Amino acid sequence: MLLTDFPMALTFLVLASTVVLYATERYSIEIIALGSVVAFMAIFMIFPTYVDGELITAANFLTGFSNSALITVICLLIIGQGLFQTDALEKPAQVIVRWSRGRSQWATIPVLFAVAILSAFLNNTPVVVMFLPILSAVAATMGRSPSRVLMPLSFIAILGGMTTLIGSSTNLLVANFAAQTSEIRLTFFSFTPIGLLMAGVGSIYVLFIMPRLLKARKTMADELKGSSGKQFIAQINITYGHPLIGVESVSGMFPALKDMTVRLVQRGEKPILPPFENLTLSAGDTVIVAATRTALANALASRQPLLDTETTGQTDNVETASTPPGTMTLAEVVIAPASRMMGRTLLQSGFHAETDCVVMGIQRRSRMPRMAMNDMRLEAGDVLLVAASAEQIARLRGNRDVLLLDWSTAEVPRRRYAPRALAIFAAVVGLAAFGIVPIVAAATAGTFAMIASGCLNIRQAMRAIDSRIFMLVGASLAGAVALEATGGASFIATSLVSLLDGSSPAIMLSALFLIVMVLTNFLSNNAAAVLFTPIVIDIANQIGQPPEAFIVGLIFAANCSFATPIGYQTNLIVMGPGHYKFSDFLKAGTPLAIILWLTFSFVAPWYYGL
Repeated sequence: MLLTDFPMALTFLVLASTVVLYATERYSIEIIALGSVVAFMAIFMIFPTYVDGELITAANFLTGFSNSALITVICLLIIGQGLFQTDALEKPAQVIVRWSRGRSQWATIPVLFAVAILSAFLNNTPVVVMFLPILSAVAATMGRSPSRVLMPLSFIAILGGMTTLIGSSTNLLVANFAAQTSEIRLTFFSFTPIGLLMAGVGSIYVLFIMPRLLKARKTMADELKGSSGKQFIAQINITYGHPLIGVESVSGMFPALKDMTVRLVQRGEKPILPPFENLTLSAGDTVIVAATRTALANALASRQPLLDTETTGQTDNVETASTPPGTMTLAEVVIAPASRMMGRTLLQSGFHAETDCVVMGIQRRSRMPRMAMNDMRLEAGDVLLVAASAEQIARLRGNRDVLLLDWSTAEVPRRRYAPRALAIFAAVVGLAAFGIVPIVAAATAGTFAMIASGCLNIRQAMRAIDSRIFMLVGASLAGAVALEATGGASFIATSLVSLLDGSSPAIMLSALFLIVMVLTNFLSNNAAAVLFTPIVIDIANQIGQPPEAFIVGLIFAANCSFATPIGYQTNLIVMGPGHYKFSDFLKAGTPLAIILWLTFSFVAPWYYGL
């Protein structure tokens, strides 16, 4: 077949240009993707094309943005954000870190094994985001550089995602497109047996060989370690029903405040100084503590909060001191020179009345006074740890009395909602895994449940949606429509069959795997998968072989995005914290991709009877 069809040639030109622009990263992915959709619309408006008697219109190129698989991917990202936002894995993380203390360098293996299992049922990106600090902490307890464990974290998540239908967005997109254009219906565990075999082979390399290829590098956390332990003076007002009521001192300390240093207990007019012998806390006491920001955030976010923004005593109107539950943001501000707050206490300064922000702690570098936080007279340079909504924190940028440290802004996890988030996640996975409801329905319902139950607010849910994934997948599906309509997919399939004429189906499958594997490391794996889905179906039909083997091969090949950091978003996530270079991925990831290609080339023909 000769390439004489002008619309087909233009389609190939747009696709090739898109590939080059994606790889060069000169422009944003969103603008490139949108430009390709506009180009396809223009081609088919100038050269009207009919498929089965129906005219291809601009609407056909926009259907990809409402594709059920794309909606499923977005919903899974939001559900993962719900787990992250509620710190649902906090307790397991603490158990893992405690268990790893004093153990050998192989202590990370069980953690990575857990990542692989979780990645099979949850989108890889939130899994990596949740486990990145856990692995960093485990590496620190063993005295290892995080650079030796963070890249394996990304790769293990990708390998685990190969094993089930919802393990990766790529799997969902290919399966959905194949179902629309052929009779192939991949179920939740359709390719799990061969996926487990490939993941097992790849894991041996990732766990035992790859760490030796990675150089130990000092991470950003190491460089900033000196500033991570700064102490704030804070106060805990013990009201009726407070979890500290009845807590007794043990050896002069309070076990419930093990992450804080108690400097003073104010009981009425009587100050009680350490050591605290046989002291039982009661309602009406005020406990003055010195603690890090992390400890204060944990006390504020726990299911039974030790700190309460409603009882800080910074305003005469207690009701106005509260912030909406679960929507709190912490930030640090510095008392500016010539600030009106200098020389005044927090109540005298009117800071809360003016800003609606509640001060949770005060840091003073020169000394650590032993007095109630609300009795301290503020000085220039004091750092205040404030809590409020994100909008109220943002308004501090225009305040002349304090200087907002933007880098310090972070939302307080909604840990009280962690059981709900875990229950919703389990329900979504269970309903999808056992085929009780379609995956898209389970994921959409799970997204609604996360927001309706308070695990996420709308802003947090919207922030979980990656615009690059949305535009990339939608534009890739538009390219697939153009390939089908112009006969481009059939042309490519015919050309590959002709090129490999006389070769066995196994050789064709291996060659196709290699082509997609190389391409996925320079494009997005989603883009490579969607573009090749109609092509592999045509190849299978032309040589009279079952399309499922070629569809599964495409899924695995598109997931082999190990050789470059731009191949998959989890690689980009670990690149900064691990201080990796582009060459690190090339050196450590290329052998893994080759191992998986060879494994599939030998196993797939036997498994599918080719």
